[in-house]
Amino acid sequence: MTSMNTDPGKVGQRRPDGSPVRVLVVDDESSLAELVSMALRMEGWEIRTAPDGASAIQQARGFRPDAVVLDLMLPDLDGLEVLRRMRADSPHLPVLLLTAKDAVEDRIAGLTAGGDDYVTKPFSLEELALRLRALLRRARVVAAAAGSTLVVGDLTLDEESREVHRGGESISLTATEFELLRYLMRNPRRVLSKAQILDRVWNYDFGGQANIVELYISYLRKKIDADRVPMIHTMRGAGYVLKPA
Repeated sequence: MTSMNTDPGKVGQRRPDGSPVRVLVVDDESSLAELVSMALRMEGWEIRTAPDGASAIQQARGFRPDAVVLDLMLPDLDGLEVLRRMRADSPHLPVLLLTAKDAVEDRIAGLTAGGDDYVTKPFSLEELALRLRALLRRARVVAAAAGSTLVVGDLTLDEESREVHRGGESISLTATEFELLRYLMRNPRRVLSKAQILDRVWNYDFGGQANIVELYISYLRKKIDADRVPMIHTMRGAGYVLKPA
């Protein structure tokens, strides 16, 4: 696929070192892949494409993208298998899933496998770019101001290094889990509704699918509260609250 020149007047997200954000677009529909690539190049980003799972895995290892747009319906490998292999190589790589399926269980399967967000075909290019920008911000791929250390009880979160510890034990989180925990820790003892969490963590109304909040709260509990006094509490009918143990 031929490269397009970036719009020189576009002011978009860039890496902390000033270089363009790198995005890998994986889709076997060449016309759709080209449209997506054109839209993302208008963001000032460097884009590469892959038409199938095998080449996507190879491209990811060589190109080392900052984010991936991944179609789950590929001609060779199952898209979820491609996602798992990418996650094995780069555990914190932001991945935006493309799917023609709109059943909740299909979306949950993709997110459980390691995807950070998804869009259902047909989608608008503007919406795709918006969600990808949000993923890059959450993963702190793009330049941002220096952070600080948040402390709630024996739980600490370093916004700059992205390190999380509870009781001195290191905890590994995905980009979305980290952003969710950061929001909870910035609002200790405050009950946060699912709508508030959707708006802050996902930066849009996730199609009204509040179950994604429940899913990621469960992920956090398994990592933060496992075999410990719980800090994340459900306030039935109201939302969630983080309190010192």
